[in-house]
Amino acid sequence: MPDLRFLLKVSRPRFWFYVLGPYLVGLVAGAGELQELLHPAYLLIGLYFTFPANLLIYGVNDIFDYETDRINAKKDDYETLVEPDSRGSLWLAIAITNLPLAAIFFFANFAASAAVIGFLFFSVFYSAPPIRAKTKPFFDSAFNILYAMPGFFAYSLTSSEFPPAAVVIAALCWTAAMHAYSAIPDIEVDKQAGISTIATVCGKYGTIAVCLVLYAASAVLSAPYLGFASVTLGLAYVLLMIASFFSAKHGRIFKLYKAFPLINVAAGFVLFWSVALGKF
Repeated sequence: MPDLRFLLKVSRPRFWFYVLGPYLVGLVAGAGELQELLHPAYLLIGLYFTFPANLLIYGVNDIFDYETDRINAKKDDYETLVEPDSRGSLWLAIAITNLPLAAIFFFANFAASAAVIGFLFFSVFYSAPPIRAKTKPFFDSAFNILYAMPGFFAYSLTSSEFPPAAVVIAALCWTAAMHAYSAIPDIEVDKQAGISTIATVCGKYGTIAVCLVLYAASAVLSAPYLGFASVTLGLAYVLLMIASFFSAKHGRIFKLYKAFPLINVAAGFVLFWSVALGKF
């Protein structure tokens, strides 16, 4: 098995909150009482959505992305390159760390179980064949709903029902925009590798425009449920997209991209407390 430092780097700790955050928001949105949030089972599941879940997402991605990653300068320091001879041991680590998730099916209701299956499906087949959605423009962004699945799961686990359709569509718009924006710095590398993505098809400016529309749509759809927080966050991301237009013109969009995880974490923090304070 690879050493822990390698596995941690593959799991992209700076992105852990992308699945842990939605889980926490879904938990607080679905809980009937404040005390529920401290249930030991929910705390253990929260731990899953740190290292294990992210090793699954990014480990599978790195296993199938070698041909692109080996010519991507981002892999030299910002991320790590998974060599072909490391794939077997990485698969083993993914299997061992994710196997405990199977226990959920023994006590989760149907809606929560469906959300878990959705998370596993989108996480694996975003990168893996035969679907390999990341090479199919627009499907690549749609599959990014995997990041919202922990939230749907937590909400269903505590409320015994799936979130409202408008919230699901709003989450789809939000996560699709997040993916599309993240694909912009890889446009040239993906073209060299012969991979088509939403960003290679739409170009820098077209992709930013798509993101702007998606963030705005997400804010409108979620406003009846999230109120002021939805409008505030929607406006913040629209302004970020406008700033990105100007940054792209001067070749500085990668600097904004590096700040993107922090911006998303801040948005998640606002969203969590908006839901928590409004409910409890």
